Amino acid sequence: MSKKILVTGGAGFVGSNLALTLQERFPKHDLIVIDDFRSGHFRNLEGFKGDFIAHDLSKICLSQLLGKTTFEAIFHLSSITDTTEHDQFKQTYDNVESLRNILKFIAGKKTSLVYASSAATYGIAAGINRLSDPRKPANVYGFSKVQLENLAAQFLREYPRQKVVGLRYFNVYGPRETHKKSAASMTYQLAHQMLAGKRPRVFKHGEQKRDFIYVKDIVEFTIAGFTKAKKSGVFNAGSGKPRSFNDIIETLNKVLKLKITPDYFDNPYPFYQPHTEADLSATKKELKTEPQYTLEKGIEDYFKSGWLTMTPPKV
Repeated sequence: MSKKILVTGGAGFVGSNLALTLQERFPKHDLIVIDDFRSGHFRNLEGFKGDFIAHDLSKICLSQLLGKTTFEAIFHLSSITDTTEHDQFKQTYDNVESLRNILKFIAGKKTSLVYASSAATYGIAAGINRLSDPRKPANVYGFSKVQLENLAAQFLREYPRQKVVGLRYFNVYGPRETHKKSAASMTYQLAHQMLAGKRPRVFKHGEQKRDFIYVKDIVEFTIAGFTKAKKSGVFNAGSGKPRSFNDIIETLNKVLKLKITPDYFDNPYPFYQPHTEADLSATKKELKTEPQYTLEKGIEDYFKSGWLTMTPPKV
């Protein structure tokens, strides 16, 4: 019997990039994607050859849906990712119950689980974000991700021999985020302002720094959680090198062959995160993987892919 891999949220931004890479990397495995399209789009999976299941993961029994199927690995990326979603019940229920269903399904099986957490668990604390830092989520999205980590830790106390790896994704950008529209990365949003002939708008004076990580590097971190990690744990998944919004605009001008100056405006938020930076010491040690894309290299690759200049789908 062929080995099987499951990707939840596989029609979403990171999930689709992951699914298509797994398809290429593991051609002898049967690949199954589950998604309900709330945070995804069908065109992200152009070229996908596996099985697709349209379902709300938070409301189904995987044992009834998949029977006694045993997966070698499950990559859980299904999530309400819009940080502007303020319905606390909806955000928390969907994100937490989806993972709970997966944990019930894999309990006692030889299945590796890699799930997406978020740098939002750190809250708005500025500076280097270390795994030992307290988790202080500033919104319900970050709160729901903290609960995923808590749930995974509780599961591992009961099933210590299973491997469960959580990855705190930082500011991801790259192909197949077009459907996210206003929730897409600043790289995508600033590019489209500039392509429309507008000055890219950023808070004064564009020197705020974020840990921007290209999606191809995120995919490698995620796969490494399955193929290279020897033990369970939560790890940062970022570039480890914070860059400013001015850096993005400067790079976009070069890539798009434009010369447009930023439009700086006052920041209306009293609590705003001026700096994020992933401490990757544990990530490099346990996942044996390092980012390969600088901001410049990532934006250039993004542009060459054709996805940077795509307009959002109407449906």
